[in-house]
Amino acid sequence: MRGWRVVLAGLCAGTLTACGAGGFSGLYEMPLPGGADVGDHPYRVTVQFADVLDLVPQAGVKVDDVPVGRVDRIDLGGDGWTAEATLLVNGDVVLPANATAAVRQSSLLGEKFVELRAPRTEPATGRLADHATIPLERSGRSAEVEEVFGALSLLLNGGGVAQFQQIAREVNNALAGNEAGIRQLLSNVDGFVSELDTHRGEITRALDSLNRLSATLAGQRDRIAGVLNDLGPGIDVLTRQRGELVGLLRSLDRLSAVAVDTITRSTDDLVADLRALAPILRNLADAGKNLPEAFELLLTFPFTDYAATTIRGDYLNIFVDLRPPGPVPVAESGPDAPVVPLRPMDRPVLGGGGR
Repeated sequence: MRGWRVVLAGLCAGTLTACGAGGFSGLYEMPLPGGADVGDHPYRVTVQFADVLDLVPQAGVKVDDVPVGRVDRIDLGGDGWTAEATLLVNGDVVLPANATAAVRQSSLLGEKFVELRAPRTEPATGRLADHATIPLERSGRSAEVEEVFGALSLLLNGGGVAQFQQIAREVNNALAGNEAGIRQLLSNVDGFVSELDTHRGEITRALDSLNRLSATLAGQRDRIAGVLNDLGPGIDVLTRQRGELVGLLRSLDRLSAVAVDTITRSTDDLVADLRALAPILRNLADAGKNLPEAFELLLTFPFTDYAATTIRGDYLNIFVDLRPPGPVPVAESGPDAPVVPLRPMDRPVLGGGGR
């Protein structure tokens, strides 16, 4: 009995000494049995946390669930809203310079510790040195049991879980008596999907064509933007001239009415004129072969093309007598009157030479 009193007295004396030296924080500086071996040359790492929960000094520091150090102290950050935990890590532990830190829990009701690990979203670079700082962007914490239970309570009480029964009841009411229609709908959907699968190549080509069209439009973006910018003033002009355009359309409407009425009244005359024109067109069609040959005479008048091609030689003489006829004598009347012939024009004499 006296031995227990001695032990209790020693513990009380040590507690009072610690309180008198620096308050209850001095207890955290007392060496505890067990824990990680930091070695003879540990290095210090400062980690910035948005929330350290109930992490305390002397808590463990682990890498891959292996103890490699301990939390030396926890201070308030310079901005007054963050916490800075100073860690002592064994000097033989090699970590990358961009390592991350998180506050974890050893078990459901276990103690908190700091986990250090290599980054998972980027490659590891460099080496974590003494007095290095892990910023707030590379630190975090795990969810607390209280937070998990609170979220679960919110889901069960105010979320959609309580409505599952009502949802199931409404689904049953909607499907009751419509089994055949739903079965047919599923069959139609299956056929539709099968048909789409058979046209997979065409759909792929259409998507590729649409992709090329989009690329072409993207390449012509500046021109399209220019057209759209210039289209605005044009639309403004059309808006200002809307009255004139409406009047023009109304005038065209009246003109079309007059034209329709005119054509309707002159239909019989127009048909008669076309029928009368039919023989002329038919004769022109029959003379279609002779007309080109007749037009050739215009270039070689007064000789035909045949006459010009049949003359041999290097010259052509033309003699034309254009003397008018003399006065025409008056014929005497009576059976014994002499017959006086009229003097016709001399005919042209053609001559040609040849070799």
